[in-house]
Amino acid sequence: MAERHIGIILHGATGRMGTTQHLRNLLAIRADGGLRLRNGDDLIPDVQLAGRDGAKLAALAKAHHVDRWTTDLDAALADPANAIFFDCAITGYRAPFARKAIAAGKHVYLEKPIAPSLEEAMALARLAAEAGVKNGVIQDKVHLPGLMKLRMLRDAGFFGKILSVKVEFGWWVFDGLFQPSQRSSWNYRKAEGGGLVLDMYAHFRYMLDRVVAPVTRVLCRTAIQTPTRVDERGNQYTVDTDDAAYALMELEGGIIATVMSSWASRLRRDDMLQIQIDGTHGSAVAGLHDCRTQSLFNTPKPPWNADARQPMNFYHQWQDVPDNIAYRPSFRACWEDFLRHVAEDAPFVPTLLEGAKAVQLAELAYRSDAEGRWLEVPPLTL
Repeated sequence: MAERHIGIILHGATGRMGTTQHLRNLLAIRADGGLRLRNGDDLIPDVQLAGRDGAKLAALAKAHHVDRWTTDLDAALADPANAIFFDCAITGYRAPFARKAIAAGKHVYLEKPIAPSLEEAMALARLAAEAGVKNGVIQDKVHLPGLMKLRMLRDAGFFGKILSVKVEFGWWVFDGLFQPSQRSSWNYRKAEGGGLVLDMYAHFRYMLDRVVAPVTRVLCRTAIQTPTRVDERGNQYTVDTDDAAYALMELEGGIIATVMSSWASRLRRDDMLQIQIDGTHGSAVAGLHDCRTQSLFNTPKPPWNADARQPMNFYHQWQDVPDNIAYRPSFRACWEDFLRHVAEDAPFVPTLLEGAKAVQLAELAYRSDAEGRWLEVPPLTL
């Protein structure tokens, strides 16, 4: 048994996702003595923080006891000690950085979406394949306990024939006029890669594909429901891209999905993301962590009487799926799977081609909105 160190360039480390999710989980792997490989070796992540603001990088490195940071990305890419380039900076600038990393022979791992357009996403996926570098996109939601329980139920045949899926996502994002906004202003600027569809349909594509069935058709309507917001400098600006989207999707096997997402909606459900699957033999409702089921044999017959209050409490008629296993933190699971893929060629599902599929769905949703019609989701191949 030996220690093996692997250099990882963490580009965009000072952003919210870079610090709270990616850096935190990579350091957790390091603190636990590394990732145990099949041959007994321990793989130790050796992170180099990269970005534009040297002062922020230095402060972040000091706070987390990280030895390496740089504002010179070219030098980091030229360093043979670095094997992996990871980007979680602003969406609109992701692909050019990834192309430089591929040209430098680095394995490439990216936050979603991998590019602002399908053409650019497919070009990136092909470039990585031609260069022979390992590549992938973050698909964190499938590692959450709620979705893992849904997939377990599907694989066990609990649903019978799946009939429909309902996805509800979102919360109220303040506009900054009276309370600070919870999201960065670039999320509401199209030129910087903003837009709810581009951001969240990347998640919805892999969630539906991997937990239920592949998406085959889409009909979408988008909206700008909070047209004026205040940015980080206190300046008002006009929102020019969608902050809400309402879609119907058809999945393989004739399954119908309704997907409702909004950053201008107040919560009256169990979680900020909720998925319900209805089947002939049973149904399940899951949030990020909890999952509740109702089988065919436990399904009640509620009375319909508009002149009297409903006597049944529908929330009380569902049964919890227990936490029978220890679930890994979702972003740590993503990193462990990719590190195994790089270090020992372990199988890996979410390649950049899967990332391109996510961009494809977003692009088709925007086109459906513009044309007011159903659109087919054709298969993608390299």
